[in-house]
Amino acid sequence: MAKHRIYTTSFSDIYPHYVAKAERKGRTKKEVDDIISWLTGYDPKQLGEVLDKMTDFETFFAEAPQMNPSRDMIKGVICGVRIENIEEPTMKEIRYLDKLIDELAKGKSMEKILRSA
Repeated sequence: MAKHRIYTTSFSDIYPHYVAKAERKGRTKKEVDDIISWLTGYDPKQLGEVLDKMTDFETFFAEAPQMNPSRDMIKGVICGVRIENIEEPTMKEIRYLDKLIDELAKGKSMEKILRSA
């Protein structure tokens, strides 16, 4: 089975869309970066390097410094698919990030998005 094209898409091609989606709803780039950091463990310098190197999504997640163990608390539907039912690990990570950005754009508090509450 062929891999989905998102795997080979550069993270830096999609990142501005995450930021734009958040900013359209009155949220900030810093909040997007905080979500990415919470999920993957990338610090701001590392995230900048990933963006500069045009790292693809598959590599972005494969080389993430520390995937958050609480990410399995992320539940719900994104792109018409229930996250809990996604079996392919990289696609699940991508959908976790999509869901978190969605929650940010919908006005959820950072505390709830980052599963702190």
